[in-house]
Amino acid sequence: MAFEVEKIREQFPILSQQLYGRPLVYLDSGATAQKPLRVIECVDALHRTTNANIHRGVHTLSERMTELYEQARERVRAFVGAASREEIIFTAGATASINLVARAWSERFLREGDNILVSEIEHHSNIVPWQMAAERQGAEIRVLPVADDGALRMELLPSLLDERTRLVAVTQASNTLGTCPNLRPIIDAAHAVGAVVMVDGCQGVVHGGVDVKALGCDFYAFSAHKLYGPTGVGVLYGRRELLEQMPPFMGGGDMVDKVSFERTTYAPLPLKFEAGTSNFVGAVGLGEAIAFVESLPTAEVAHHERALLDHATRRLLEIEGLRIYGITPDKAPIISFTVEGCGHYDVGMILDKMGIAIRTGHHCAEPTMHRFGVSGMCRASFALYNTLAEADALADGVARAVRMLRK
Repeated sequence: MAFEVEKIREQFPILSQQLYGRPLVYLDSGATAQKPLRVIECVDALHRTTNANIHRGVHTLSERMTELYEQARERVRAFVGAASREEIIFTAGATASINLVARAWSERFLREGDNILVSEIEHHSNIVPWQMAAERQGAEIRVLPVADDGALRMELLPSLLDERTRLVAVTQASNTLGTCPNLRPIIDAAHAVGAVVMVDGCQGVVHGGVDVKALGCDFYAFSAHKLYGPTGVGVLYGRRELLEQMPPFMGGGDMVDKVSFERTTYAPLPLKFEAGTSNFVGAVGLGEAIAFVESLPTAEVAHHERALLDHATRRLLEIEGLRIYGITPDKAPIISFTVEGCGHYDVGMILDKMGIAIRTGHHCAEPTMHRFGVSGMCRASFALYNTLAEADALADGVARAVRMLRK
């Protein structure tokens, strides 16, 4: 059965607009995906009918919202394959999730002389928190390099791991190169030396999904806004035995059991890591976004996104002087490129006037830029609502921008 992309697009109101008199071609879903109508309506209805703080109220609205919030937690648990709801922590986003682990885990487990291994293709959010943790604790940061094609240099992994390696931080899918590393060998190698593994799932959870139990990772983070959900909410999955041993990340309301000036005790998981008023509306909206994703045929979505990637790649490579970074065969539907003699910002601004939205710059991945000897790249990131016609519009638009810039 053919993937009915036009019916999907009808569920995303923003895609029907025009910019500068041209139909919007939105190719920046890797930064923020658009929201389907059911998510928009869910969030709106909550604000209109059910808005009340969770967990601490005995009145009806509070109880209703608490129930919806915990139902969303259970939906997330099932979606990522966690063993229990206590392993699902709601945060402000993937960045907050990783920082939570970098602070609370490192306080308990990282010591002077230890090391943390980070891949060269990580987003800043999976680099900087570990640098900060290493500086606090007197640990070392090691780097797993990337090859010219965008693949991680797995042959170097054994030489970088030792008995003082405490954590490996790696992406499920690079937000810049689209590279999808084979995570199981990395996880197995880390566990063999007693290290734990933090996986950045921001792109991977959208393109292919995850089963954290089958994968065997210790921590997994993603943001709702890349999964067709609201902004300002994210998820941390952590193995329960690790979360139990970690101290709280922040103090405040809802994460405590008993408070006195003599001694404070903490709430059990997952509330121990959810200090303050959670983004309960966002969490429920994330649950609705997951319901949307689960309503779609997984194999057909993957086939459609692959067709978009392949078609756009072929068309772009017809442009003289254009180079695509990240050419591994199983990459996510992300294309980052430069064009000889044309600045990436200039290309992006010209495309914008054609109604085509792409991302330009270093994409919060400056080490990746340094590895390939560029200051920035143009990036087109596709989602299930994009069309082959939009892939053609991208290629035609880039070709026109190049002609203008080379005059």
